[in-house]
Amino acid sequence: MKTQRLKTIALAVSVAVGMLAGSPAYSADKTAGQDPAAAQPPAKPLIPVSSVLDVGIKRTKAAKQSQVKVDRLAAETGDLLQDYKTVMKQVDGLRVYNARLEKQIAGQLRRIASLGKSVDDATVIQRQITPLLIRMIDGLEQFVSLDVPFHKEEREERVEFLRANMDRSDITIAEKFRQVLEAYKIENEYGRKIDSYKGVASVGGSDREVNFLRIGRIGLMYQTTDGEQSGAWDQDQRKWVELDSGDYRGAIQKGLRISNKQASIDIMKLPIPAPEAAK
Repeated sequence: MKTQRLKTIALAVSVAVGMLAGSPAYSADKTAGQDPAAAQPPAKPLIPVSSVLDVGIKRTKAAKQSQVKVDRLAAETGDLLQDYKTVMKQVDGLRVYNARLEKQIAGQLRRIASLGKSVDDATVIQRQITPLLIRMIDGLEQFVSLDVPFHKEEREERVEFLRANMDRSDITIAEKFRQVLEAYKIENEYGRKIDSYKGVASVGGSDREVNFLRIGRIGLMYQTTDGEQSGAWDQDQRKWVELDSGDYRGAIQKGLRISNKQASIDIMKLPIPAPEAAK
């Protein structure tokens, strides 16, 4: 900007000098010693030096104002360029974000289609599960009736509970299925544990309160509360048979203590049927 000002001032001085060269004084000096006849005709009226200087000053001011405008426009252009760069960075980020969203939306659409198919399949499966559950309950009821008669009332009540729930509309098919599986799980656990409980058994033709001892599903015995009489369930004959109190009285008492965690696990001599070959 300083260089432009200096150029403007130099131009104004040059114009002033040129105008001074055409003044009468300057002409007189130039024509001194020459023949008057050879002198040139009188020059036109000259512009005052002050006017020339005023023009130069005005041009300098105008140049200064122009430079101020240029500086302001340059600053505004720089700001706009910075804003443009910032916006372009945001645009690039949005492009990456939109591309990621498009992939997620495509995955969600595939998931929706898969869920729609699963819903259709679930309707078909639900219609097939109800008959399956009924068959499972019937099979469980038959199994309980043919099994060793321990906790018989409790097991029969569980079967009736499952059968009654099949007609309830406030229980989902998934909950009904879970309940049936839970009943099968309980029946499975019976075969792996030793258990003892009080109950009533027919002893000598009369009902008496006894202590039952269950060894999984392979042995079910009882002993009267006074310890005088003992018996065991014969699965082949499906009835109770009396045991010799001298042979099994102490063993059954020991088994009752072990099941009640009153004695450590030990070998017991009990009337357990021998295993048979599978047919």
